[in-house]
Amino acid sequence: MRRTLWISTLLLFSLLLAGCGQAIEDPLNWEIEDFTFTNQENEEFGLSDLKGEVWVADFVFTNCTTVCLPMTSNMVDLQKQFKEEGLDVKIVSFSVDPTVDTPEILKSYAENYGADLSSWNLLTGYSPEDIDQFAMENFQVLARKPENTDQVIHGTSFYLVDQNGVVMKDYDGVKLPAEEIMADVKILLSEE
Repeated sequence: MRRTLWISTLLLFSLLLAGCGQAIEDPLNWEIEDFTFTNQENEEFGLSDLKGEVWVADFVFTNCTTVCLPMTSNMVDLQKQFKEEGLDVKIVSFSVDPTVDTPEILKSYAENYGADLSSWNLLTGYSPEDIDQFAMENFQVLARKPENTDQVIHGTSFYLVDQNGVVMKDYDGVKLPAEEIMADVKILLSEE
């Protein structure tokens, strides 16, 4: 009897502890280097503007004929879910075709999808080589425009970044695991 009570108490205590310390499962822990680019309002925007914020990033371009369409649509849906649940999450989309994607073009693109630009920054203002290097070094993904084409080879992931500018997790941006992202965002926001 005494042993059963001791085991039951130990199990209950273990369950309580497990519920207290939720953390992102298998975090990537990729630190993002400082950056300052140009957003859709033609204003400087960078990592310092995201300090203390949870944010989701992706890599897209406006004249993409394939994956960017569902990715951007999914990001808009995700943004709406954040709002519905009262979650303060920023969104950052890096253009992988900066020679075409001016701030004005990026703004029009986002507005056509119904994006709320008060919490979403679409960035440009760098060379194609710079964004390829930035994407590879910080997000471990290609952002390369081959010669003789208007399309860009780039990753299709969404990246969850914590308040310290560290990539915690990546998700499929085309077949969006919205519930998983929402759960992970809530974990990060609860750590504030």
